[in-house]
Amino acid sequence: MPRPNGGPRLKWLQKRNYYYVVWYEAGRERLRSTGTADREQAENVLEDFLRERRFSVSPAGPRSPKACSVAEVLDLYAQQHATGVADPARIGHAISALLPFWGSSNVAEVSRASCQRYAMERERAPATVRRELTTLRAALKFAHREGYVTSVPSVWMPAKPEGKKRWLTKAEAAQLLNAARTARSAVRLYLPLFILVSLYTGARKEAILSLRWDQVDFRRGRINFNPPGREATSKGRAHIPIPDRLLTFLKLAWTRRADNVGFVIHIGGKRVKDVGDARHGSFGTACRRAGLTDVTPHTLRHTCGTWMAQEGVDLWGIAGWLGQSYATTAEMYAHHSPDYMEHAKRAADRRQT
Repeated sequence: MPRPNGGPRLKWLQKRNYYYVVWYEAGRERLRSTGTADREQAENVLEDFLRERRFSVSPAGPRSPKACSVAEVLDLYAQQHATGVADPARIGHAISALLPFWGSSNVAEVSRASCQRYAMERERAPATVRRELTTLRAALKFAHREGYVTSVPSVWMPAKPEGKKRWLTKAEAAQLLNAARTARSAVRLYLPLFILVSLYTGARKEAILSLRWDQVDFRRGRINFNPPGREATSKGRAHIPIPDRLLTFLKLAWTRRADNVGFVIHIGGKRVKDVGDARHGSFGTACRRAGLTDVTPHTLRHTCGTWMAQEGVDLWGIAGWLGQSYATTAEMYAHHSPDYMEHAKRAADRRQT
């Protein structure tokens, strides 16, 4: 049986030291060199490749859900929609996770029961499964809207989790840093700095992993998590002064840089694609060694906001530092502030009876 077409994606070929665009036609793997070892440049080549291909894809008329495979729907979504969004890599990651389970299914086989089986076999956090199934739902709706399929089923997904409240104490943060600094040699070259940048800036994981040295202004002492040309999304990125202690660590890392515009978090000059989560990757290993549970890279962002609130930083200041809305900040951190509800209490005390 031909291998399902999951759409073109990037593949690192160690033997050739280049990224390649890989896709499948009639069950056969096809490769095209991007001509570069730089992930960001390779992603640009992939976007151009997808843009070229999107005009060669035309529907042969709407098909019934039984006659249209999920793999085709995801491929269509990758080619004709993902290239136009601000963060195509996010959709690519979701599609890569969806294909092993859904690749041989047709659209009619998407049901509450099959979605629940996917959640069980995926063995990831409900929030992760929800994000991936959201991509599946969006792809199905896109295919229907574009006239590729006559109808699409609804997609069951796990309940939306409450905002994560877990944050680290100073002692727990020290344990995690120590575990990262005593990890195997490759990991301790990048994970401690990732953790420090996270704790001091509260930036999201992707913003830190994509951070380049030309976004760090040592002269003015500022760090800008918005790379040139990045489209604005709902997940804002801050432009903030660098705390003194973090500045020391960044200057030390700068002296070991590969080049002036390389990635801040890297291995041998190459971007670290992911540090993992609570159970996987280098971050998960460090958490286990530190005896920490329920901790993810996002916990570090929440820790930064919590510590600020506990130290009396006003909510507008925290919101600006984290690059998020005041409403979200108030919901997450107001109760950590020593002055929480103090103005309301004083108003109540002044009230005449």
